[in-house]
This record gives sequence, C-alpha cells and structure tokens, in this order.
Amino acid sequence: MKKRILIVDDEEKIVSTICDTLAQEDFEPLPELNGENAIHRLKSGEKIHLVLLDWMMPGISGLEVCKQIRSFSDVPIIFLTAKSDEYDKLLGLELGADDYITKPFSMRELVTRIRVVLRRFPVSSVNGAADEERIVYKDLIVDPAQYKVWLQGNEVVCTHTEFKILSTLAAHPGRVYSRSQLLEIALGEEYIGYERSIDTHIHNLRKKMKAACPLFAGIRTVFGVGYTLGDAS
Repeated sequence: MKKRILIVDDEEKIVSTICDTLAQEDFEPLPELNGENAIHRLKSGEKIHLVLLDWMMPGISGLEVCKQIRSFSDVPIIFLTAKSDEYDKLLGLELGADDYITKPFSMRELVTRIRVVLRRFPVSSVNGAADEERIVYKDLIVDPAQYKVWLQGNEVVCTHTEFKILSTLAAHPGRVYSRSQLLEIALGEEYIGYERSIDTHIHNLRKKMKAACPLFAGIRTVFGVGYTLGDAS
C-alpha cells in the first residue's frame, strides 16, 4: 500500500511541487490548500499516514490545525515553516508535531524526513507492525503492536511522542530516565538541545492518565535527574 501524505499549504506552487516529488517517490500525495479541509478529511476517517502542515496560513493557522488534529488523532505531523526560531520549534513539538522542516528546503530532505518519521512511528493497522508483547504495570497496559494504552480498562489516547515516552518508562518501572534520554528515544538525537519539551509531553501524559484513573500513581519527577514510573529503585 502506498503511504498517503496529506499536504496542507496555501501556496499552490509549493503544494504542486511536493505532490510531483512524492508521487515519483511512490507516495500518494493528497493536496489541501487550507486547514479546515484538512481537519475535515482526517475527521471523516480517511486513511492518511502522515500530514505535512504549513505553519503560516490565512484563516486557521498551522498551529491551530495541529492542536485540533491532536484532539482526535495521533497521525504523524511534520511542520513546514519559514520560522527557524528555537521557541517556535519547541512550540510546534509541544503541540504534538513529530518533526519540523524549515523553508526553503530541498525535496530530497523532505522525502528523507518523511521516511524517517514513518519508520519511527509504525502503526500496526497501517504498516503491519510485528506482534510485540504488551507492557503491563499495575493497571497500566501498553500495547506496542497497536500503539494503544489502557489504564484501569480506559483507553488513553496518546500522541506518538507520548506513547514512546510512556512505553519506555513502563517497560522499566523504577528506572529513572533523564530528559535527554527520553528525548532521544521519542524524537531522535537531532532534537538534543530541546530537552525541556519533554516536560510538556510528561505534563500532557499526566493529565490524560489522571482523567482515566485519578488514583493511579503515575509518572514521578526525580528532581535534577528526570522521570520514572512508580517508585525509584
């Protein structure tokens, strides 16, 4: 099955160029010129493997589109933007984006980033991921094969980055991971230097877990070091 890539950008020339390139690379490009249509397509249940999302668009901005998508979907998102400030990059990652590429960029770089993100976040229903063993810690179940999490029987919908962090912590309860370690596991070594973005992902995870089970003893902060699930050994 060809990977279906939703391209959301108000600049028709850029969209056309990306579509031509992705088609040549054996992807199926799906162009959209505004965020509203992109959100509608995703909400309709249409199979989409990855979203390329422009940061600055008229009407609803890329940031708002990302925020809305993350309220109902964990589809991988790569921001396309002329912004290169560190704060902006962190903001995009904290809202749930999985990668960030600064304009102008080469088509070769874009295709490479897409392939890397798709490899980083395999989903069984899409890619036929191998049957991996579930991770169980008390009332928490993490299923790597399905990329799903349950807490006390309630499903906890996580972004890909949140899932990577939680599955790492759940696989080794009591072990303390530094922010740098979690960042590299979740996003890759190219994001070293943005360790504080992990705090936002942890904060979002705690909120979701508390909503699923208010009494669950979840992710604990080890001050000056990092995070652990359960009691530190």
